[in-house]
Amino acid sequence: MNTAHDTVLITGGGTGIGRAMAEALHAKGAKVIVAGRREDVLAEVCAANPGMAHAVLDVADPASIRAGVARIIADHPALNTVISNAGIMKVETLSGGTLDLDLVDETVAINLLGTIRLAAAVLPHLLTRPSATFVTVSSGLAFVPLAATPTYSATKAAIHSWTQALRTQLAGTPVRVIEWAPPAVATDLMPGHADNPNSMPLADFTTESLALFEAGHDDVLVERVKFLSSAEARGDYDSVYQALNGAH
Repeated sequence: MNTAHDTVLITGGGTGIGRAMAEALHAKGAKVIVAGRREDVLAEVCAANPGMAHAVLDVADPASIRAGVARIIADHPALNTVISNAGIMKVETLSGGTLDLDLVDETVAINLLGTIRLAAAVLPHLLTRPSATFVTVSSGLAFVPLAATPTYSATKAAIHSWTQALRTQLAGTPVRVIEWAPPAVATDLMPGHADNPNSMPLADFTTESLALFEAGHDDVLVERVKFLSSAEARGDYDSVYQALNGAH
């Protein structure tokens, strides 16, 4: 990423790591468009960051993705970087045998299909640019699942796999594919995360992530997430799984 010259679209850019990265890139000189479902939240971000733009786009709605991306490209034809960050994370209780399939459908629609549909909408444009980047956002839980959030963990594992395949298929094109895999970060993604002492401070996460983006890494993995992301390679997956989920 050439942060001083890129034109960047960030979905889920109104809150959490999306907003933090949007503001960091904006401060570096990038032209940033934050997208999400709530226009009032997006407008507040832009008011706090003069020169930033926003667009209403619901990644759970295929029609909204198509229309929103078309509008963004028309308004910002220099668009060359897309960060597919929008996501939800909710606890599920499966032990009683009753699954909340509405929650499952919502999580898959936003976390997995939202990224795939966003790529489908924006890749034809990115392929016309001299140099472009598509960033997926997985999670440390893509590598070691959190039992309390099974569908979230599964969607992030799917994003990890899909990203690798997309990167291989786009090799030799102008589009670079990057996977950004956060650890637990002090945001409101889940209740308690913002105040959990085990969550990585948002400012520290953003600074370290931005440095990795600028250094040209294909996999943006802050040191804090490597406990999870490297568990299998280290040969201690079982102990990491137990540490994360408790012994059963």
